[in-house]
Amino acid sequence: MSDTPITRFLDQNFLHFNARELVASARAWREHLDGDGKMLLSLAGAMSTAELGISLAEMIRQDKVHAISCTGANLEEDVFNLVANSEYQLVPNYRDLSPADEQALLEKGFNRVTDTCIPETVMRHIEDHFMGICADHAESDTSLTPAEVFFRIFDSGSLKPHYQIPPENSWMLAAWEKGIPVFCPGFEDSTLGNIFAARVIEKKIGSHHALASGTQQMENLVNWYLETDGRPEDRNGRGIGFFQIGGGIAGDFAICAVPTIIQDLQKDIRLWQYFAQISDSTTSYGSYSGAVPNEKITWCKLAENTPKFMINSDASIVAPLVFAYVLGQ
Repeated sequence: MSDTPITRFLDQNFLHFNARELVASARAWREHLDGDGKMLLSLAGAMSTAELGISLAEMIRQDKVHAISCTGANLEEDVFNLVANSEYQLVPNYRDLSPADEQALLEKGFNRVTDTCIPETVMRHIEDHFMGICADHAESDTSLTPAEVFFRIFDSGSLKPHYQIPPENSWMLAAWEKGIPVFCPGFEDSTLGNIFAARVIEKKIGSHHALASGTQQMENLVNWYLETDGRPEDRNGRGIGFFQIGGGIAGDFAICAVPTIIQDLQKDIRLWQYFAQISDSTTSYGSYSGAVPNEKITWCKLAENTPKFMINSDASIVAPLVFAYVLGQ
């Protein structure tokens, strides 16, 4: 048992049900890393606005996470929070808001995410930086992923004077600094993705080619997996694990890299060597978010003996505790 306070508390108190599953998944994550394994983390929901970056950024810096697959909202909202946190409005009584209250927030220029309202001004601020790079890149022979556009913005230093939180609390900054890949399928389902489409329609950006498509990003992910897993004769360590927060495209896109490699490319690689998911979806048939991990065996994603964990709880509570345990805090 660890002498560090959070880990000790979890070991002593989280003994059954979802609490036990939380600790078991965290212990297995540590064992996976101790065996020279790597970890991909998928991020759905509104975890960046929930400020998961406070703990996730440290996981990235300490080499506990080696790649990320996320929704466009999580990608952009980490940067929104980085440069406009003090301008956000907290609405603790969000459950009691009437339609008129919601309309009033809209008229004040706020977009609500549960108890947190993001100001429209930050979206327009980031738009100028993001679309400027896209416009410059539209006629080139290569496409940038959404994350790469942000990384170029970070390279320029143009946002640095505007930081409103400690930069160490931004997981996107940490990913840029560590050079880990960030895959973002379905970027069109985000504020900046919507704006990008509008600017192409207006001819202010020359073509959609400026941003890498989902299939291009799948190619990038497949190449990363092949390189990270290695050739059969060179393999060591425990391979690559998968920690999934929520469901949706961020999770399903990334986990499909393995069946794509094995079944479609006919290449010899290992299946995902660890799997855990935090989900508040009820276990169900026909639902990706609510599907139990064993269902992934028939889809050539997980093996019969892969360590598998399903934590049915609120990710904004569970994920920081799992990260603290993995970090030995």
